[in-house]
Amino acid sequence: MAVVTSPSGPAANARPFLHGSELAAIGRVLAAGQYGHGAETEAFEAELAAYLGVDDVVAVATGTAALHLALLVAGVGPGDDVVVPSLTFCASVQAILATGAHPRFADVDPDTLCATADHIEAALSPATRVVMPVLYGGRAVDLTTITARLADRDIAVVEDAAHAFGSQHRGHRVGATGALTCFSFDAIKALTCGDGGAIVPRTPTEAGWLRRARLLGIGSPRERRVATVSYAVHEPGFRYHLSTLHAAIGRVQLARFADIAARRKQLWHQYATALTDIPIAALVDLDVVNTVPFNCVVRVPAPARDAVHAQLHAAGIQAGVHYPPNHLQPAFTRWSRPLPNTEDIAGEILSLPFHPDLTDDDISHVTATLAAALENELAAPDGTTPVSAGERGGR
Repeated sequence: MAVVTSPSGPAANARPFLHGSELAAIGRVLAAGQYGHGAETEAFEAELAAYLGVDDVVAVATGTAALHLALLVAGVGPGDDVVVPSLTFCASVQAILATGAHPRFADVDPDTLCATADHIEAALSPATRVVMPVLYGGRAVDLTTITARLADRDIAVVEDAAHAFGSQHRGHRVGATGALTCFSFDAIKALTCGDGGAIVPRTPTEAGWLRRARLLGIGSPRERRVATVSYAVHEPGFRYHLSTLHAAIGRVQLARFADIAARRKQLWHQYATALTDIPIAALVDLDVVNTVPFNCVVRVPAPARDAVHAQLHAAGIQAGVHYPPNHLQPAFTRWSRPLPNTEDIAGEILSLPFHPDLTDDDISHVTATLAAALENELAAPDGTTPVSAGERGGR
């Protein structure tokens, strides 16, 4: 089974869905001899834009680089605040700090693990320049309501859609809803380049700045490639471009993305069915009709979570915790504020193995082991069954 212990240790909680043709694409780029930014990257950008239904996409080296550049093009700088859910990967916060701005941590909805307009509005400060909704697990947020709340304020939206490539909201793909949207294409995302990211700019002016900034401030990719004596650096910039090797992988993945998305939805439904027999483990709702799932997260009673996690690992099942709240991280406690939902959720969430190589037997093995671990930790001395997740607070 794909999740049992192997000589290299427990199987991955997540892994890419590769088809084999990625290797041929890399070979084609190597044979062409252009490994940095080039025509392959530009072709990938055009294909991404067509898929999303937008005018332009700017590809970059990582999802974190995408967030950093998007914040900069939105005007964020020292002294500004950026509202961000605490329940996210630390990269969201590090991108904010890289601009010289400060995070303003927001709470999340206990059912979706995403921040709502109410949570974001409660976190606003006079110094807020940008709000950064995080599309946890791939589930789109209600940008319409969020932007309506910001209508009379000079505050932009930078959408952290690292988990959400291919997901939809109200009939539009994430990225086509008017915000500065950032994707990640790292090794475990639904669409992978090995590593990479992308930004959907709002205007041609933003697109031009992003393209210069990702290439060290140099005027254009062509200017950089063909100059033999000199080139012009127009402004400060970064080495954030996406290489042609990574773009080649992404192009193959994008061409097969319908298959990838369908497989991830199928796996999520299989888990949902299997977990109905474990009422104490509440599956976090992803609205899977509109979502390409990034992960499969359950909530279990907090007193048992860590012990259950350890029992799963002992059985060769690499479960995870996504994520430790950022407002409680040692590096970020300066900006901590009470977030009751996030703090409750943090002790309960458990990410089950979720990747396209899982088999039916794997899912049965994972859920059976989870059920046994919960029973070991929660069964009362008289043998009674613990309360269900729904009875623990209406979830």
